Amino acid sequence: MQQVKIFIDLTRLNKPIGFMLLFWPCSWGLSYAYNFNQDTKLFIYYLTLFFLGSVLMRSAGCIINDIVDKDFDKKVERTKNRPLASNKISVYRSLSYVCLLCSLAFLILIQFNFLTIYLGLGSMILAFSYPFMKRITYWPQLFLGLTFNWGIIMAWSAMNNTINIDILLLYLSAIFWTLGYDTIYGAQDMFEDEIIGLKSTSIKFKKNIKLFLGFCYLSTSLIILYLMKSFIGLNISSIFLIIFLLSLIYQILMLKQNNEHSCLSVFKLNNFSGLFLFLSILTVNF
Repeated sequence: MQQVKIFIDLTRLNKPIGFMLLFWPCSWGLSYAYNFNQDTKLFIYYLTLFFLGSVLMRSAGCIINDIVDKDFDKKVERTKNRPLASNKISVYRSLSYVCLLCSLAFLILIQFNFLTIYLGLGSMILAFSYPFMKRITYWPQLFLGLTFNWGIIMAWSAMNNTINIDILLLYLSAIFWTLGYDTIYGAQDMFEDEIIGLKSTSIKFKKNIKLFLGFCYLSTSLIILYLMKSFIGLNISSIFLIIFLLSLIYQILMLKQNNEHSCLSVFKLNNFSGLFLFLSILTVNF
C-alpha cells in the first residue's frame, strides 16, 4: 500500500485538476470537429480515448518534471515532500513508471489515423522539453501552453484527418488561457523560485500580474468569440459561453497574488472554465 500511495503522489492522480486541464482542450477540439462530423459514436469513443490519454500522459509528465526538478523541489516548501524530492522513490523506478505510462498511452494513440499518430509522437518533444524551460526563460508557461493544448489539434485531426485555420485559432486561444492560469499557479512559489534561480511569467509580471492575466484572458475570449460568432444568440450554447467568459473575469477579480491559498483556489476554477467552454461548443447545434 505504501508503494501505491507513492505512485499516486508521484503522478498526482489525487489531484485531478492537472489531467483535466490537459483533457478539456482535447474535448474542445473534438466537440468543434463534431459540429462538422455528426458521428456521435465516434465522438464518444474518441472522447473516452482522449480522457484516458490525458490521465496517462499527465501522470508521465509529472514524473519527468519531478525527476528534472527534484533538487529544486527540496528547497521549496510546497514541493519538498514530493516522493523524489524526499527520497521515497528512486529515479530508476520512477523512469520505469514513465515507460509503463507512455506505453499505455501509445496503445491509445495507435487507435487513431496516421496524421493524429504523427502529431501525438511530435508532441513528445514539447512534453519532455518543458521541465527545462524554467531554467532558461521567463516564459515556461508559454511552452506549457504549446504542450498542454496540442490535444486540440490532435482531436480535430482524429475526427477529420485534416488541420485547418479554425482549429489553429482555437489552439492559440487555449495557449493564452494556459498562460493565464499557469501564471496564477506559479504565483504560489514565485518568491522561493526567485531565490533558487527559477524563472516564470509570475516572476516576470509580478508587479502587474492582473494586467497580464487580463491580456491573456482577453485574447482567449476574443478568439473564442470570433470562432463562435455564427452561433451566438438566444440559445444554451451562448449561456455556457457567457459563463465561461465570466469565470475568467471572476478569476482576475478574486486573485490575491501574495496569498498562496487564493492562488491555488483561483487556479482550480479553470476546471469549471474548461467544462463550460466544452459545453458551449458541444451545444452549438441544440
